[in-house]
Amino acid sequence: MRTQAMAFRPWLLLPLLLIVVIGAGAARAVHAALQIEITSGVRDPIPIAIVPFAPASPTDGGLDVAGVVQHDLEGSGRFKALPRARMPATPTRAEAITAADWKAAGSDYVVAGRLASLDSGTLAVDFDLVNTLTGVRLATQRFTGPPGALRNAAHRVSDAIYQKILGVRGAFATRIAYVAVDGAPPAQHYQLMVADADGENPHLILDSRFPIMSPAWSPDGQWLAYVSFESKLSGVYVQLVRTGERRLVSARAGINGAPAWSPDGKKLALTLGGSNGNPDIYVLDLATQNLTRITDDPAIDTEPEWAPDGRSLYFTSDRAGSPQIYQVSASGGGHPRRITFEGNYNARPRVSADGTELAMVTLDGTNYRIAVQDLSSGAVRVLTHGRLDESPSFAPNGATLLYSQREGARGSLATVSVDGLTGARLKAQQGEICEPAWGPFGT
Repeated sequence: MRTQAMAFRPWLLLPLLLIVVIGAGAARAVHAALQIEITSGVRDPIPIAIVPFAPASPTDGGLDVAGVVQHDLEGSGRFKALPRARMPATPTRAEAITAADWKAAGSDYVVAGRLASLDSGTLAVDFDLVNTLTGVRLATQRFTGPPGALRNAAHRVSDAIYQKILGVRGAFATRIAYVAVDGAPPAQHYQLMVADADGENPHLILDSRFPIMSPAWSPDGQWLAYVSFESKLSGVYVQLVRTGERRLVSARAGINGAPAWSPDGKKLALTLGGSNGNPDIYVLDLATQNLTRITDDPAIDTEPEWAPDGRSLYFTSDRAGSPQIYQVSASGGGHPRRITFEGNYNARPRVSADGTELAMVTLDGTNYRIAVQDLSSGAVRVLTHGRLDESPSFAPNGATLLYSQREGARGSLATVSVDGLTGARLKAQQGEICEPAWGPFGT
């Protein structure tokens, strides 16, 4: 059973000495790419054919761009790709697509594409999207970049197709952060990782013998804030993802936890415990180090989350006797307003980018699950079916949630669409993974 202070696992209060190695030079091996497994999808997925793209050898490194696009679209649970063995032809341009043949093969859409090496040393990825019902070309687009960014270009193709067909901006070309854990207590080992949204292309950000917690992306996707331990104290760090440069921004007496970036990237909302150990919400100005106290209550106030307009904060508090979510002015001095009323446990608030929905961990019977509340109507939808689901994080398009779950004794990541129709699981080949954070667009 969880305690009321959900954000603070027992390890947060222990006087641990953190031994840190930053960057790719860490002695331990970096975790391999996560494996994605579709767990649920729409009843009638859209049939689509993604024809193998014409290569640009050897510059393309042999990457199967069409395979990446197919993996993305099928991984969303909303598309079903035509197997290559059943394709009537292998066109690389819209002009070579005979719509009737592809419709007869069972596809409503066909994607054809090609790679080209440019004089600048970059690669171009061109694709065409054709509707086989009408024969109309729906999209023609080019993405360019260095050969090392070819996988990202493939994800951008997926984003464009997803948006053109479904009318929702895709989030395949974004990144996720998470914590990978190996070993059993007391000899566990922790790595803060960043990977593509599909779990591929993992990079080590931080390596530690002791826990790493609460990673949070800056709005521009350049920095991660997280909780780590040094000198027997919890500390909040911000780290530049590209270079590994980092700064300790809070190592005050007591608890330092749950960092959340303001929408302008200039401040962090934090949970600080002070010398008396009672957690409250504060806002830290990163440039001046000025600290503004937001809550002052004998209850446990934790897990701050900024509203998209930067004017208010959501947070978890047990001031009503059980964990519930409240909203308060981000300038301090205001009286918190209770947001959640269904059930006796609602925690870990996360807000969609458009500010219309609130994701949270809710107690559903005897199980902790991910739910979404419509902030205008108050209606709540429980989306997941696990025993211990936690740490929800919205995709930047607001269409999907990433969260952690328990499979027996192991932790893995999972996704669920906000309509509850599609889901997937991202599993590590070894150890377990937890504490996910979905990065913004442009990462």
